[in-house]
Amino acid sequence: MKKLYLFALAAILSLGLASCSNDDPKGDTIFPTTSPARDHFDKWLLANYTYPYNVDFKYKMEDIYTDMKYHLIPADSAKSTKLAIIAKFLWFDAYAECVGADFVKANVPRIIHLIGSPAYNSGQGTMVLGTAEGGLVINLYMVNQLTDHMLTDYATVNELYFHTMHHEFTHILNQKKPYDENFQHITESGYVSGDWYMKSNSTAHQAGFVTPYAMSEPIEDFAEMLSVYVTTAPNDWQEIMNDAGTSGAPLIQAKLDIIKSYMKDSWNLNIDQLRDIVIRRASELNQLNLNELK
Repeated sequence: MKKLYLFALAAILSLGLASCSNDDPKGDTIFPTTSPARDHFDKWLLANYTYPYNVDFKYKMEDIYTDMKYHLIPADSAKSTKLAIIAKFLWFDAYAECVGADFVKANVPRIIHLIGSPAYNSGQGTMVLGTAEGGLVINLYMVNQLTDHMLTDYATVNELYFHTMHHEFTHILNQKKPYDENFQHITESGYVSGDWYMKSNSTAHQAGFVTPYAMSEPIEDFAEMLSVYVTTAPNDWQEIMNDAGTSGAPLIQAKLDIIKSYMKDSWNLNIDQLRDIVIRRASELNQLNLNELK
């Protein structure tokens, strides 16, 4: 009986080997074997995002990366080009200058996805400017709102784009390395969840928050704190602290101290140095040629 089992096992193995030996595909592959046609902008994206930072910059909207509850439209390609130039200059290159290109390559999202319209939240009167999905995808909305006039107004484009970029990137860093849980206890009683849009800037400041949206929940508070700080000139930051007064300013400062320690200890990044770089680059925006890809 033992020999019979061995013979049966040998027969099965021989059949398995025989069946595997002729396993080469005979028909056409279902996968593309040729590179897609790329225009000048596509090639520029490869050279400036994909090759140095391993990022797929998608300006042709793909529904797989969108939330179906919103009515969205694709981004204009010409405006996408300008935003791609600016994003690299004020976001990727700013971090690379501060802490090195390896940090950027290791931590930026693998996909940046542009959407032409904002994502309106019905019933609230609010809109989504950006989202970060699992540390892999960042969606940037309202690309079609970008005008040449807006490019000369840093405060406006910062509110719509640059602040959002830094905010969503902060979420990615937090997903990889958590911050001190004591952060959320500093203004624990001040979080208002979905009612944040009913608060004014001054109300938020005096309660210890840099923006009304920061009052929604701790993770948004952290991202708002960091993104506002690194995109705001020192004089303008001091105006926020002055508006916060004796009640709010100490709370904001306490949270800022935790953020500075977190970024330095976890990422070896000095956010004061990063802010100086971002503000300097912001002053150089008018020197960028947004009409020619180099």
